[in-house]
Amino acid sequence: MSLLDDVAERDGWRCWVCDEPVDPGMSVNDARGPSVDSRTADRKAKVAERLAHRGCNTRKGAVKVVIAWPDRLHVVEPAPLITVAGRLERKGGREMVARCPTERDAREAAEWLVDRFSRLVPGLPVTANVEPGGGQFLVVLATGRR
Repeated sequence: MSLLDDVAERDGWRCWVCDEPVDPGMSVNDARGPSVDSRTADRKAKVAERLAHRGCNTRKGAVKVVIAWPDRLHVVEPAPLITVAGRLERKGGREMVARCPTERDAREAAEWLVDRFSRLVPGLPVTANVEPGGGQFLVVLATGRR
């Protein structure tokens, strides 16, 4: 099996940047085709290679990667997830990542975050809690060190 196949199987054929499925039958030269991304220049990174669409991987080289929050979630001042992932991976602990107008909105955001972090930082055990505060609901991610 090639490196691409190994990485893709481990990542479940999902792009780590946009979190959309990657078609294994698509040409590697197509923008929606598979590619192996050397995730970061950080030599301490636990996962050196990740699966990405060719277009996401190329675009990532020109601009800093931003993991988009889905439009369906009602969040105020959402945290930049790549930055949060890096801090949680290095230090562990807790971090407030969003404010939501209702508890239901906060719970939906918390569920999405736990699912998204399972692919963004595989092997990092992340939990999400919803805490009331200031007439809003705060979404807090927590983890221990790996």
